[in-house]
Amino acid sequence: MKIYGVAILAGCYLVGQFIGEMLGNAVGIGGNVGGVGFAMLLLLIVNEWMKKRSPLTGDTNKGILFWSSMYIPVVIAMSATQNIKSALSGGHVAVVAGVAATLACVFLVPVVSKIGKPKSNQHS
Repeated sequence: MKIYGVAILAGCYLVGQFIGEMLGNAVGIGGNVGGVGFAMLLLLIVNEWMKKRSPLTGDTNKGILFWSSMYIPVVIAMSATQNIKSALSGGHVAVVAGVAATLACVFLVPVVSKIGKPKSNQHS
């Protein structure tokens, strides 16, 4: 049932936001620092823990996997709502960090795509 996936996603999101707010307050920013990222990591951990601890029915497992895969577009949508104007006016560090992270992702796609693939033994 997809409702379990939604419940797990919502719970991980709330805990991640709480952790991000606490971290932001601890470093003196007064805002959320990485709450969505913490939520994503928590979702991965909970998903794996549930797979190992209890055998899930087919529908429940499909629901959890569906919402786990939907989390990436949700993160991108949330990131798109951040205040880019403030980041740009805050200095060049934000721009350099964003460009560096984007370039790293672009160049690592071929490397990551090869992980887990069996090596092909082609004899000519």
